[in-house]
Amino acid sequence: MKNTTLLAASLAVGATGAYAGGMDRSGQSISPLFEDGTYVELSFGSVSPDVSGTFFGASSGDMTPSYTQLSGAYKRDLSDQLSMALIIDQPYGADIDYPDGTGYALAGSNASVTTAAITALLRYKFNENFSVYGGVRNLTSHGEVELPAIGYSMETSTENDWGYVVGAAYEIPDIALRASLTYNSEIDIDFTADEDSALGASSSDMPVTMPKSVNFNFQTGIAADTLLMFSARWAEWTETVIAPDDYASILTSLGETDTDLVNHKNDTISYSLGVGRRFNDKWSGSLSVGYEKSYLGSGDTAGNLSPRDGYKSITAGLKYNVTEQTAISGGVSYVWVGDANTKISGFETSFEDNSAVGFGLKLSHTF
Repeated sequence: MKNTTLLAASLAVGATGAYAGGMDRSGQSISPLFEDGTYVELSFGSVSPDVSGTFFGASSGDMTPSYTQLSGAYKRDLSDQLSMALIIDQPYGADIDYPDGTGYALAGSNASVTTAAITALLRYKFNENFSVYGGVRNLTSHGEVELPAIGYSMETSTENDWGYVVGAAYEIPDIALRASLTYNSEIDIDFTADEDSALGASSSDMPVTMPKSVNFNFQTGIAADTLLMFSARWAEWTETVIAPDDYASILTSLGETDTDLVNHKNDTISYSLGVGRRFNDKWSGSLSVGYEKSYLGSGDTAGNLSPRDGYKSITAGLKYNVTEQTAISGGVSYVWVGDANTKISGFETSFEDNSAVGFGLKLSHTF
């Protein structure tokens, strides 16, 4: 059953297609920490959402540009009991661009959030079954927004901040069983917001908290060369509020009561369930489904910078062992983006029947 552990990698690549709630993108996986020996991986993913809404008969057009994801990891054993890993990813992000010339009220509006993280981890094995791990995460963040309908733009400073990771795992190697629980701390960011509007140009402090989260991952062999995989992730997005001073003043003057640029109304919980199969010494594959429930209640609305509510997805992955040490993995995901309504000047818009497609490639090598 030991070789079935190799299947988990192919599933992870396909998950680049996920269109998770809040600003989640990578899922903050720590799976490289469990690889055997000295290990390195490089991954590339591309996601192409197709999201549009209507407002009094005018279509927004596709307001979600495609984006890419890059990640990498290095893991090595320091002793029989102690190992380390360095993981680089882009855990959070947002890309919004309402096309010009559509007649839609927000035409020409755009926003982006970019992040990059480096996570350093140590793992201590008490025996072949129990281990604990922990470390630090460094997050670099930047954001900007332009809203021509109200003559407003804002750009944040680029900030570098710290958080931590702790977790524990239980394994039964003979049946490829592993259960791990990982806590990712919140990260407090002290942005400087440079705003430009009818009120003039100004700079002010704008604190933002990126959410704490908990990841649960489980896998076990269920037959010869066959692996069952399950994961769940909770993230406290209700703590992430983006509220520039001048933006709030402008919306108050327009009679709006919700004056935050971004304010997530609910925390998110996402799930994935999959099966992996080793076909022969060279090829293995996986198939999984993903789900994030709808959180908006009757009459609730989403924000115009995140017009979605939950998702369903299906992901297929393949892995090819070029040699005993080197492998190439690939995956593709299709995502059904949950319907949502937003509000513009007190009137509701409708975002329905939207989707996203993602694919990923990963090169891995064990020394």
